[in-house]
Amino acid sequence: MATLDEYRELIEDYLAALPFAPELRGLNEAMRYSLEGGGKRIRPLLCLACGEATGSGPEELLPAAAAVELVHTFGMVHDDLPALDNDALRRGRATSHVQFDEATAILNGDALLAQAFELALTYPTPAVARELSRATLGMIGGQHDDVRGGSEDLARLHALKTGRLFEAAIGCALAVGDVPDPDRTPWRSFATEFGLLYQVVDDVLDEDGLAVQLGSEGVGELADEIEQRARARLAEIPADTSILDELVSGLKRRAAAS
Repeated sequence: MATLDEYRELIEDYLAALPFAPELRGLNEAMRYSLEGGGKRIRPLLCLACGEATGSGPEELLPAAAAVELVHTFGMVHDDLPALDNDALRRGRATSHVQFDEATAILNGDALLAQAFELALTYPTPAVARELSRATLGMIGGQHDDVRGGSEDLARLHALKTGRLFEAAIGCALAVGDVPDPDRTPWRSFATEFGLLYQVVDDVLDEDGLAVQLGSEGVGELADEIEQRARARLAEIPADTSILDELVSGLKRRAAAS
């Protein structure tokens, strides 16, 4: 099994060489700009690590992993728009609508999403596209609830806006590997716990959401509980899940360093 750094290099190389549809040539610069925004590629890393643990090679998994990252990037581009979160910076760089203009940013997000499904549909099974569709619907529904003030239930909001795509990253790998349904349960349970842990850590770093509601001690205890559940789910899987365990540890280190 490859290391995290090797997986990340594979993902970066694949995304950099990814040919966009010829109809999108006017949006190429904006799409590349958003994709090269310095993300940690956690979602495609999950896809590659899960897939290889279940018997699929990276070459089989890269289109699915890239599709997950394209959907994630679409979500960020649209979330940053003036009508939604109205953010001027993303990871220390100007957001798409600031770097280009609002119309280009809207179309940029649209194009990234469509290109993701173009990749997903290269597989003989429709399950990869179905996983991405479910995640996209969750992200959109969660964002709508958020901007309309329906965010009292933070657990539900995070499950939609953030958790669904982590679940899709794992689900796409299971679909590519044609893993039998009974064997998918611990994987999906792990994906759910990982998504929860990611959101708790993100809230700690942003001093937002659950971190405000629970306070530092309460949110720290919650993170510890979720981490233990995530590792318990990994222990149920009869495969080498060391890379996934490393990703869990990386999340906790980010919170501890804040």
